[in-house]
Amino acid sequence: MTELTTPATKRRATFQWRGIAITVAAFVLALLVGAILMIVSDPEVAGQFAYLFTAPALPLGAAWAKVSSAYAALAVGALGSPAALAATTREAAPLICAGLGVGLGFRAGLFNIGAQGQAIVGAILAAWVGFALQLPPVLHVIVALLAGLLGGALWGGIVGYLKAKTGAHEVIVTIMFNYIAVGILAWLLTTPAFLRPGRQDPISPEVHPTSTFPGIFGQLHVGFLVALLAAFGTWWLIERSTIGFTIRAVGANPNAAGTAGMDVARTTIITMAIAGMLAGLAGVQVAIGPAANGVPTPLSQGIVGSVGFDAITVALLGRSRPLGIVFAGLLFGGLHAGGLSMQSIAGTPLTLSMVLQALIVLFVAAPGLVRTLVPFLRERRAVVAGGQA
Repeated sequence: MTELTTPATKRRATFQWRGIAITVAAFVLALLVGAILMIVSDPEVAGQFAYLFTAPALPLGAAWAKVSSAYAALAVGALGSPAALAATTREAAPLICAGLGVGLGFRAGLFNIGAQGQAIVGAILAAWVGFALQLPPVLHVIVALLAGLLGGALWGGIVGYLKAKTGAHEVIVTIMFNYIAVGILAWLLTTPAFLRPGRQDPISPEVHPTSTFPGIFGQLHVGFLVALLAAFGTWWLIERSTIGFTIRAVGANPNAAGTAGMDVARTTIITMAIAGMLAGLAGVQVAIGPAANGVPTPLSQGIVGSVGFDAITVALLGRSRPLGIVFAGLLFGGLHAGGLSMQSIAGTPLTLSMVLQALIVLFVAAPGLVRTLVPFLRERRAVVAGGQA
């Protein structure tokens, strides 16, 4: 009987499971470090450790109560009710879309640091269609969505063109394009076409209800399903299409891909345009997706927040794979949504959720450190290496 599992397949499966184990370990280590920070930053709990050797139950009990209540509040705020789940998905949707844009660039060997600017341009066009045009309900949403996608694709495609035709480094160009997008938004909000009537502060009119993503299953809105559809489309593009094969080949070795007859310049432009389109979709999610109060956020200078920069973290945590990016986006969306509950219920600063995100990325980006801190992974690595030898 022929053995279907080849050594290469075994090594690939082992590598994938090791990556998953390291990601899980990174998450656990981040929670442990976060727990230490909570204990140290609370004077009342930290003071109990003066009795560690005389009455250990006092400091240990106080530390456990502090940490368990904070993480329980975080879980309840992220997953504890339909409203919490809706908040998590609402926070995760733009992170998933922008993370897909960054991750696609990584797969092609490109560092798309411009997701922030691409999301801003997508939000500008989607919001303008939302408040400036009068269209039927379904058509209005589609036109606003397409406008945001087009804006992001154009903003990313210009970077790809400059990279392919002039050799300009995409990191420098995308960073500069972020500043340009911020400046364009600030200028537009001073013009009559974008400034809300009767207001002098830089804020646009509210988008018409016909242009917003409709709600489904209560507070969950269609935008999250659009994000999942974008993730599936990105997976199909990378893993099942000809252009996806070319993107992976160029990302692995552009010189070899060029020698094999692939058009590296064209692939770079297409990749950055698609990456920009996905990041533009993140801006669309913010511009026409219902916020916590059920109404889309008006166009303002900080409309997209830091979603483009957070997307880099999401792409790294998801290892530039669409499914991984979806889970990473949901994780960070849960941290964002649950952070408010952690602050109000357990009295833990909201900034701790940001620290947890940074710690997770730190450990994921340093697998050698994780293997050093977790003996199980170190021993497993040694056994695999011995088996390969």
